[in-house]
Amino acid sequence: MLKLFNTASRKNENFKPTGEVVKIYTCGPTVYNDAHIGNLTAYIYWDLLVRCLRANGYKVKRVLNLTDVGHLVSDADEGEDKLEKGAEREGKTVWEVADTYIAKFKKDYKALELAEPEIWARATDYIEDDMAAVDLMTEHGFTYETADGVYYDTSKYENYAGFAKLDLAGLQAGARVGFSDEKHNVSDFAVWKFIKEGEKHTMRWNYLGRPGYPGWHLECATIIHKELGEPIDIHTGGIDHIPIHHTNEIAECFAAYGHDLSRFWLHCNFITIDGEKISKSLGNVYLLSDLAERGFSALDYKMWVLSGHYQGTRNFTFESLEAAKARRLSWRNRIAECYQKEVSGDGVFEKILEAVNNNLNSAEAYALIDNSELSLEDWKKTDELFGLKLIEDSPKISEELQALVLEREKAREQKNFARADEIRDQLAAEGITVKDTPTGPIWQYIR
Repeated sequence: MLKLFNTASRKNENFKPTGEVVKIYTCGPTVYNDAHIGNLTAYIYWDLLVRCLRANGYKVKRVLNLTDVGHLVSDADEGEDKLEKGAEREGKTVWEVADTYIAKFKKDYKALELAEPEIWARATDYIEDDMAAVDLMTEHGFTYETADGVYYDTSKYENYAGFAKLDLAGLQAGARVGFSDEKHNVSDFAVWKFIKEGEKHTMRWNYLGRPGYPGWHLECATIIHKELGEPIDIHTGGIDHIPIHHTNEIAECFAAYGHDLSRFWLHCNFITIDGEKISKSLGNVYLLSDLAERGFSALDYKMWVLSGHYQGTRNFTFESLEAAKARRLSWRNRIAECYQKEVSGDGVFEKILEAVNNNLNSAEAYALIDNSELSLEDWKKTDELFGLKLIEDSPKISEELQALVLEREKAREQKNFARADEIRDQLAAEGITVKDTPTGPIWQYIR
């Protein structure tokens, strides 16, 4: 039985979908800059979630949004739109910036062997849905208008503070979402922002007789409503989304549609790098391309991420990445051995899946893999569960290389060690080494 830690209830719960298909929504990137390895970590964890569900026999329909408008630098209602900031930085239009970084994100997504969502949902494709949702919230008495936008009145939603366990009475003006004299409550937030005269904001749509754009949180509620229907089964995101973004999504969904947004909420923790928060000022912002320049693949990084738990505090170092790379190589060599001799295994995959079913405990599953004998069939299922391309990157070697392995063994038997060493060097140049065992030589990968 699959168990997941539900942020809403603050406990592990048995998971069972309400319908034939598991409906999942993943909060995606704001596409104004490159996604660094910390940003990509969440998508690795949620890839495991999808693969785990499928391993349990469930069908999955997942939506991943791409935020290309409305996300302000404050993560609330103040400051410049992040897409406008990206356009100014690069001397491009906001649309060009969005297109560029959507393409880059999808390239990284593919390099990490992440399962494609059934729907990529670009925020600007849902503007009319956003307006309709604001209309409904207003009709139901949850909004009010100010000089700079339409705001959600959080006092009208009785359970507003419940999800994040917020102390609304203790919130100070400006401590959470920016305050103005026109706001009724410090926790109120914009569902639609008006563009003031002279304000630079290229992306704009006419609503209520004025140009404007949707508030950041609104896109998720409307995309879920249109593409999946609420309540969905699982909503995923980072822990930083809990107090503002996800809290506001829940409030908007209730006000517009009268439903709970999701049955389960899963949130992953951050990673640090060398014990520090990821920051440009510290020079520790790494892209997958930066790892490649140091000799690491995207899948080496994925291997490292899944060696820990999604709720745990993780500290990235290049030493730990080197260990993950070595671990993945050792697993590939164990698979290579399965191709060369019969390995019966002990049906360990069921135990591996059982570990992952315990709130996605990939760390426990990795330990089982390290300390168990796996058959080739076990390895195939394990590779499908983690998406590490172990099988694809561990094929049978070519007939020419296999012939060299046999020739080396014959040369050793004839004590022609010079020829054996020559062949060893030829094999090494092809990334292959040979391990001599009592039952004969076994070729392995060097890299």
